[in-house]
Amino acid sequence: MARFDFLTLQARPALALLVALAGGCAAAGPGEAEWPPLAKKWFDRAEASFKSGDVEDAQTAVESALHADQHRPEIRVLAGRIALARLEYAQVISLLKGVEGTEASSIRGRALWYSGDVEQAADELERLVADPEVRDPWATDIAKLSRRGIGRKPFAMTGGMVAVTEMPRVGTAALIVPLEISGEPALGLIATGTAEVVLDASKGTEPTWVSMRFGDKIEVHDVPALSKDLSGISRQVNAPIRALLGVNLLRHLHPTFDFMGGQFVVRNFEAPPPPEATAVKLTYVRGGGMLLRGAVGSTASQVPASLLIDTSIPFPVALDDGGWKKAGVPLSSLRLVPNQGTLRQGVVPLLRLGAFDVPSVPGLAGNEPIKEREEGLGVDLDGLVGSGMFASFRVTLVDGGRTMWLEDLPHEALNQAPIDWTTDEPPDDTNYDDLDKEDDAPPAKAGKGAAAAKPAANNGKAGAPPKAPPGAKP
Repeated sequence: MARFDFLTLQARPALALLVALAGGCAAAGPGEAEWPPLAKKWFDRAEASFKSGDVEDAQTAVESALHADQHRPEIRVLAGRIALARLEYAQVISLLKGVEGTEASSIRGRALWYSGDVEQAADELERLVADPEVRDPWATDIAKLSRRGIGRKPFAMTGGMVAVTEMPRVGTAALIVPLEISGEPALGLIATGTAEVVLDASKGTEPTWVSMRFGDKIEVHDVPALSKDLSGISRQVNAPIRALLGVNLLRHLHPTFDFMGGQFVVRNFEAPPPPEATAVKLTYVRGGGMLLRGAVGSTASQVPASLLIDTSIPFPVALDDGGWKKAGVPLSSLRLVPNQGTLRQGVVPLLRLGAFDVPSVPGLAGNEPIKEREEGLGVDLDGLVGSGMFASFRVTLVDGGRTMWLEDLPHEALNQAPIDWTTDEPPDDTNYDDLDKEDDAPPAKAGKGAAAAKPAANNGKAGAPPKAPPGAKP
């Protein structure tokens, strides 16, 4: 059976570097030092690589630019953006020491927040949003939240060493986690396209601090949470979602999620490497956008691709026109999804994740959703990777979220009844009756991984890509 046969197929724009920062600009004016030619070449390469999502090459280039001109503010700001994407918070603060301007303040404030320095983050972000020209909803909400949270230690854990929670299946590939939020049983959705925890606005519209308990074993204290109406997401995934579990939380949980095995594991220690898996390096644009550098194409030839991971969307991949061209798929070959207007679908011949080559990946085509994320992050994306992609792997985050281990599931684990996520049936309430009860069942056996993803059955062809669920967007 093919890997995807079990599926029957969901800020403002980032500012460019400021033209004028305290002490220099790209083009020299009266009293300003000219760019050293070598520094400018390295800077241009670093900027282009970062824009394309190649953070590793951007890091190499910006180090050379700093070596050629370590005091130029434009280089230091770009180096700060790259260091933030690599979650190198102390490096961000060092690089931007003494650098003024809204872009530097935005990067510095995010580094302070994600490093857990609540008080200094409050000071920096309040200065940022006090500028009438700054429109940064995230910074506005986090400035309030951090000021109210002075003295707190975000994501402090108490309880056991490991908590294992059963993940319910509700007819979609959604990664749903039962938990308690400040003592109340609830369902959370693993949402890597979201930087912070987001609570449904039915419980209040202001940013707040909550506690979360997983499996009656581990409690996470002082969890910062924003607020948003989640009713649309609940309809899309066919379950009453109370919270989106964003990357800032996930990076602290040392988690493993296994959709096919139905497990979500939380640890208060770093997970050991799986016996057989591939390591996928992750970066986080603006500190919150989970980005992987993969490749698309065919067995004979692959082209690097920058893909934003957003597990709140249930399909495996969505590519823009450029992404489909990189994959070697003519746009004219994409087919309309029945009853979904102009939404189109196709099959990516091969997607490379780390050392795994995943063949025949069903995907959707859509420029607008990807463009919206590009504008918010300031990075050119080729597409999105959703929960449908990771549903056939056992996934573990390590090194503070900088690395994702993917364990390939055995053939028998994928040989299950198909999921029909186009159904309009309401969720089965029996899945939620005992959310606050401890799960004492032993963990499901993970099965031996593989050195590379298995070729698809049926001569390497997957089943037809699914149509989008009601109200969903690619």
